[in-house]
Amino acid sequence: MREFVLYSRMGRTDSNWTSLHDAGRLDIVYECIVTSLFLSHAIRKDTLFHAILNGPPRPPVHLEINGETLYDARTDQETWRKIFKRVLSGKGHPGIRLSKTSFEALIKAKAEQAQIYVLEEGGKDVFKCAIGESPIFVLGDHVGLPKKVEAFTLRHGEKISLGKKPYLAATCITILNYMLDRKENAKMSAKFLSPYFLF
Repeated sequence: MREFVLYSRMGRTDSNWTSLHDAGRLDIVYECIVTSLFLSHAIRKDTLFHAILNGPPRPPVHLEINGETLYDARTDQETWRKIFKRVLSGKGHPGIRLSKTSFEALIKAKAEQAQIYVLEEGGKDVFKCAIGESPIFVLGDHVGLPKKVEAFTLRHGEKISLGKKPYLAATCITILNYMLDRKENAKMSAKFLSPYFLF
């Protein structure tokens, strides 16, 4: 299992809006959902995506999307505009759960389960890190993590970097998924090349 946590400073917590962009940049949340969970013609069953929405009128709202149970969802923005409208108005959608869990409470709970990594340009080079099993990656939106939020998260995890260039949050997720996929493929190749598996 891999997890991504997006801190959305302005993401609206109601359904009284027209476009994702004008709803506190829920378009960024949408982009991160797609890159976290979707492959070509498939959904990643081993992935959880979390967004903590901190916009008006009733923050925070924890949006959790489980790749294992998500269905009836495509990758286009209009589909997700309708899904956001539905779930933020109190209606359900398969694989999506809303709660009032705060960012701090989520991070505390997750820190007891697996290693947390905070994405930031000044962190340790990800290629020099031994990413653990079931990693949890924390990202900010287009503004970035507030300083207090980042400091709190780093008490429970470590800061890693994809380099000095400030990539979009969705791009960071794509890179991380690619790296983790390559790592898993290498493990599988090593397993089947092991003499213990030769008959």
